[in-house]
Amino acid sequence: MKLREYTSSDLREIAELFYGTVHTINAADYTAAQLDAWAPKDRDLSEWDDSFKRRFCVVAVEDGKIVGFGDIDKSGYLDRLYVRAEYVGRGIGSAICQRLECCVRGDIVTHASVTALPFFEKSGYVVVREQRVMRRGVYLKNYVMKKGRT
Repeated sequence: MKLREYTSSDLREIAELFYGTVHTINAADYTAAQLDAWAPKDRDLSEWDDSFKRRFCVVAVEDGKIVGFGDIDKSGYLDRLYVRAEYVGRGIGSAICQRLECCVRGDIVTHASVTALPFFEKSGYVVVREQRVMRRGVYLKNYVMKKGRT
């Protein structure tokens, strides 16, 4: 597996990975309506491309295929971290997370799904609070988590 920086040509493959991962991995913890609100088919890809370009975004590539991606901003907000469903458990998420964490100083904050909570806890993050967020008119539960770095 190789980690590299995001380029706009990755966008469609990342969008497919995101949709597939959310609708597969998170299905045990969220309803179909919640999954559709979180990862709709009709995502604005130009908006995503812009957000990836404003942050530090890395992709994991194996056998010529993107198997994971993540992004973080300069303030330490880790926004997205997703691994292709069939590659979960191979250390890809940890490698992406570590690379992102190295790019900022100070504490790191993320909003972790119910499904991702154990991953982030194993990675040294602690729950600050549980919250309900609205996506496309549907509430989803997630956790504000923080990793202190001094």
